[in-house]
Amino acid sequence: MRTPRPIIVYAAAKLNLTLDILGRRPDGYHLLDMVMQTVSIYDTLLLTPTQQLGIDLLCDREGIPCGKDNTVQKAARLFYQHAGISNGGIRIQILKRIPDQAGMGGGSADAAAILRAMNRIYKTGFTLEELCELGLQIGADVPFCLRGGSMRAEGIGEVLTPVAPVPSCYFVVCKPEVSVSTAAAFAQADRDGAAYPRFTPAMLSALKTGGLSQIADCLGNSFTLALPLPQIDALRQAFLTMGALGACMTGSGSAVFGIFSERVSAERCREELRKTYQHVFVCEPVDAE
Repeated sequence: MRTPRPIIVYAAAKLNLTLDILGRRPDGYHLLDMVMQTVSIYDTLLLTPTQQLGIDLLCDREGIPCGKDNTVQKAARLFYQHAGISNGGIRIQILKRIPDQAGMGGGSADAAAILRAMNRIYKTGFTLEELCELGLQIGADVPFCLRGGSMRAEGIGEVLTPVAPVPSCYFVVCKPEVSVSTAAAFAQADRDGAAYPRFTPAMLSALKTGGLSQIADCLGNSFTLALPLPQIDALRQAFLTMGALGACMTGSGSAVFGIFSERVSAERCREELRKTYQHVFVCEPVDAE
């Protein structure tokens, strides 16, 4: 019997232009106010329906666990349950390009891509809102990754509002070896009473009325205040030295990005950073699908 051709889908990374920690809910989740942007760094996922029941997951990046806790596994299982499909079988291959443990939403983006793709494969007709409700059961960033573009994210990240798009520009993203402890940073924010400057309101104003320089001036991330790391600050300063209009850590880290108005300057910065760092990318903002 002829082997079916895999369906290919792409999962886009995200950057946090801002991330404000506002406090903690009684259930332990933290309240956030963020501006997030989809960017042109993609994982590639290949899905092949099979006659064999279950989910067969493979990943080309060493060290990525493919068991039941993988977000792709969770997404596929949740989809089958919600769709009432008890005899489903699918093989999924992930070709990773988004760095892991970077604050770029790689796992959430992969889960979102799986929900979209399986909705198409099985012709279940779930709306985007229904997929977002499913995605929230996997992770707070999955609804954003399903919608994409330029968004304000409130609540725990699930309350999404489109904002004015980021003007044409180039992001250079660098993932250093150092890791940021999300749990430790949130714990410190709790001890500090989350009494940090608010970055999101100024960013929203800049997106509405300002140019790229003003937007770059409004970048900010509470995680870098809760748990400052010299390696992160040194990388941010390196971006500024190499001509970035602004630079900031994304998510809970540890990737740092700089904003450039011209590709030539961005490429020059990437080549310089590659002398020291393994994971360096040039990318652009991506609109909502």
